[in-house]
Amino acid sequence: MVEHPMTGFAPRWSDPVDYILGVTREIWEDRGIATLHQYYGKEIVVRSPASVVVGNRGVIGATMATLAEFPDRQLLGEDVIWCDAPSGGFLSSHRLISTATHAHDGAYGAASGKRLRYRILADCHAAENQINDEWLVRDQGAIARQLGMTPRDYAAQLIRDEGGPEHCVQPMTPANDVAGPYAGKGNDNEWGEKLADIVTRIAGADFTVIPGEYDRGAALHYPGGHDTEGHNGADQFWMGLRAAFPHAAFSVDHVIGREDALMPPRAAIRWSLYGKHSGWGSFGRPTGAEVYIMGITHAEFGPFGLRREFTLIDEVAIWKQILLQTGEM
Repeated sequence: MVEHPMTGFAPRWSDPVDYILGVTREIWEDRGIATLHQYYGKEIVVRSPASVVVGNRGVIGATMATLAEFPDRQLLGEDVIWCDAPSGGFLSSHRLISTATHAHDGAYGAASGKRLRYRILADCHAAENQINDEWLVRDQGAIARQLGMTPRDYAAQLIRDEGGPEHCVQPMTPANDVAGPYAGKGNDNEWGEKLADIVTRIAGADFTVIPGEYDRGAALHYPGGHDTEGHNGADQFWMGLRAAFPHAAFSVDHVIGREDALMPPRAAIRWSLYGKHSGWGSFGRPTGAEVYIMGITHAEFGPFGLRREFTLIDEVAIWKQILLQTGEM
């Protein structure tokens, strides 16, 4: 594929992958937190299922709080799947493994000394040497479980710690989303279109797409740090999610496909489910709560179909929405 010209970016960055991996390391592991004034737009919108944050000052504060609680945190970049943006910049979908020791008290409670490992998927729009729009899903379910809590229990703890239902940080929904500068939808590469079609068909209850399009030996990585494989593994994750929200509206919000040297064809999609928790599935007894779910999926393809999948949703943010509406703390 044609490489990005990196017009407007500092000469030290050779391409979008170099930029995203380099900036991430500089901020977190090299402790260049002040560089967020440079690399993050002053009015950046950072959306995660847990919250919507506007402005780099909020991002800087959250970064310091995380490093205070997890001082040895590392962010290991697995892949950066990117496409050109209408701005002349690019949109990257970055997959990371985060490792950290829960060494000090903080948002995750009293220091436990436990060693954590979890994935993050982040879509970032970068132009003129600056990231100015972001969508991020952190595997909060994996963090909660490794600290000895269920995602539901941790959601309840967050509500209490943040001052109760009236004062706690509100999870992201279309009602509190903020429009940012990036208005693109991705590219039209065939592999992105294939992944979008697979997930759309699953969301439409056509589960025959799994044996039809997945490699029998596919390696699958799902929320909660759950690693599984094959047709049954994919069916169980997607069936459990869709069954819990059987009438929720599904949409694919961003699609990238790429083919690069020494890499299998791969794709990244960002998608959403929005509707009532009206069925028995991965979130227990139906409560009727109105829930918004932002998901990101990465996939790699091989000669026998989809051979690796990485999908993240934030189970804690989903439970937080349910608990805030039911009052069942």
